[in-house]
Amino acid sequence: MTTPPLPTRRQEDWRYSDVEAVATVWPLPQPIRIAVGAGETASHRLLQDAADGAVAVHDYEIDVADGGRCIFHLLNIGGRLGRVTFRVTLGKGAHFGLHGAMIGGGEQTLEIVTNVIHAQPDGTSEQIIRSIMGQRATGNYLGRIEVARDAQKTDAVQSVKAMLLDRTATANAKPELEIYADDVKCAHGCAVGELDRQALFYMASRGMEPALARGLLLEAFVAGVFDDIADEAERDRFEETAIARLKALAGQEGAA
Repeated sequence: MTTPPLPTRRQEDWRYSDVEAVATVWPLPQPIRIAVGAGETASHRLLQDAADGAVAVHDYEIDVADGGRCIFHLLNIGGRLGRVTFRVTLGKGAHFGLHGAMIGGGEQTLEIVTNVIHAQPDGTSEQIIRSIMGQRATGNYLGRIEVARDAQKTDAVQSVKAMLLDRTATANAKPELEIYADDVKCAHGCAVGELDRQALFYMASRGMEPALARGLLLEAFVAGVFDDIADEAERDRFEETAIARLKALAGQEGAA
């Protein structure tokens, strides 16, 4: 039997579709459930570096009780399809932070999908996402923030920036706000750009090889995403893996 091809999600009807649509082709994992107790602080990390051609789907359901804090660091770089989803529910005065990067090349499709529900007052959330796509890769971010009617004094921020190394690469960002309270602070910003040609020219004029110059600019673009990982060994692992992927991608830029 021939396995149906994985949709590229470049088409509008697939771009933000529910991943359950491909469940008949690839079995989906059970959600990973994380519960953070009242007043507790938790840190979680995922370095998604599945093998080339693989389909990697990770699904998280996170509940943060009153006054709790949950910080999640994500590096999404592996597989033909690498998708990570979050459904987060916040109690009174709770906080959720997602600091993530996606780095893709070739024919990869990498996705981060979030649904953060502010169910009680005084909650805060922060999502910082940086994406770098080269060749024919596609990077998707779909982020929904829901603020319940009683969730006054909510403060929620989404910051999404993407860098395209080739005109054939694609970055899609779709932040969504669904707000039922009237005393809230919710903001989102999205930007898609290319490497600064003037900066590249300047670095080349100082004798720097093009691949090295691109790599340094790309490192600067994602700098800071993993700075607040408390475990030094884990922080080094994330940063070194990201830098290695960026160097490889910078050398591939414009390749067939």
